[in-house]
Amino acid sequence: MRRALKALAALALVLPATASTQRHVAPLHSQPSQLLLGVPPREVAARADAGMQMERGRSAIGELAELRRLERALAALQPQRPGTVDAYVVAIALDSDPVFAREARVAGEVLQRRYDAHGRTIVLAGSDGSGPSALPRGSPTSLAIVLARIAEVMDAREDALILYTTSHGAPFGLYYHDGDQGYGAISPVRLAALLDETRISNRLLILSACHSGIFVPRLRSETTAIVTAAAADRTSFGCLAENDWTFFGDAMINRALRKPQSLGAAVAETQALVADWERQIRERPSQPQVYLGAGTARWLAPLERRMPQTATQPTGRPALETSRAAAR
Repeated sequence: MRRALKALAALALVLPATASTQRHVAPLHSQPSQLLLGVPPREVAARADAGMQMERGRSAIGELAELRRLERALAALQPQRPGTVDAYVVAIALDSDPVFAREARVAGEVLQRRYDAHGRTIVLAGSDGSGPSALPRGSPTSLAIVLARIAEVMDAREDALILYTTSHGAPFGLYYHDGDQGYGAISPVRLAALLDETRISNRLLILSACHSGIFVPRLRSETTAIVTAAAADRTSFGCLAENDWTFFGDAMINRALRKPQSLGAAVAETQALVADWERQIRERPSQPQVYLGAGTARWLAPLERRMPQTATQPTGRPALETSRAAAR
């Protein structure tokens, strides 16, 4: 599929730009991560722990527009309501493959509705493949800034962060890879440092990436809930650029969390769906992980009491269907 997209991009240079021939192509990965290429594993881990990020070839005008998109999103966040447990939702796609941008956009919608977070939701994502993105870019830096702003407007004693990340992953953490211009990583140490600095202790962290189970030991706490797409030593599936969903995103966001059921029931449904889909394509089980701190009920129960009592319908092409087609 990537070769086909590259061919289309090259063809656009020689064909007339008409309504019938124009097609937006999301940033492609033609080069490996320049931040990690040829680096020993120990140094890779150290860079991920530091939240290192590298940008190259960005235009000044483009970066100013990016800054303004982020500023508008931050300014639109509503303050918390005293006496009410408010949820602040962040959905971030850390990779420019459109599957992640599509997933993050719908995740923002589903989580906003489920957790009564209208006016308190930010989506950070690149192009979904249909055109340039009007959203702020998903990157380690933008995530850090958004968390800092949420900490300013929330009451950390009663409110909660709902964070959904979607990207490729590795044994050191989450990849940030935006075409051939942005590179970086977020490790469990780095994410824990951000949450500790901002003092966001009530949090639901839903991490969709290979090896995302490595975040559980470092992020667990009495008031933290964590759900990951895979165990620390496992990969997850469905992340083809042309997909609408990863397996985990389809199961967790597009199906389980659309229903008026508890988080525990939603996770159980997600684990069962993912396991069934992986059996059908004969892949090694990803083993999605879950951790619920003993004190999460203090903020989660009020949010779940307010969630809508009617389900919404799944959208997009099922992850299993597209994976079967790609295997043919």
